Amino acid sequence: MGKLWLGNVSDIADGQAKGFDPNHSGSDTFFIVRQGNELFAYVDICPHYNDTSLPWKRHHYLDSASAHIVCAAHGALFEIDNGDCVQGPCKGQKLSKIPLEVSSQQEIWISLTTIKEFNL
Repeated sequence: MGKLWLGNVSDIADGQAKGFDPNHSGSDTFFIVRQGNELFAYVDICPHYNDTSLPWKRHHYLDSASAHIVCAAHGALFEIDNGDCVQGPCKGQKLSKIPLEVSSQQEIWISLTTIKEFNL
């Protein structure tokens, strides 16, 4: 099973998010949010329509307080740690969480199987 290196934990500032385009398609297909030493990764699709990207601008996945993931198109708010929609038209739905691997050297990896499975 192969893996793709995404960078180091320090490449994502605490309380910020970063989008990724592993297939170099021209748009990010998933993103990672960092809270302290924890990373949370999700498919970059709002469950309201299942085809709408979340940010209004690249890497801008969080609200102004960095407390929630926000869908710029619908105004939906999602919990960072579990992807649950807590406000907006998709309340009760959730973002698709993606597994990551963080090495002892703080390198972030995603498996090629995960990329294929989630069609990233």
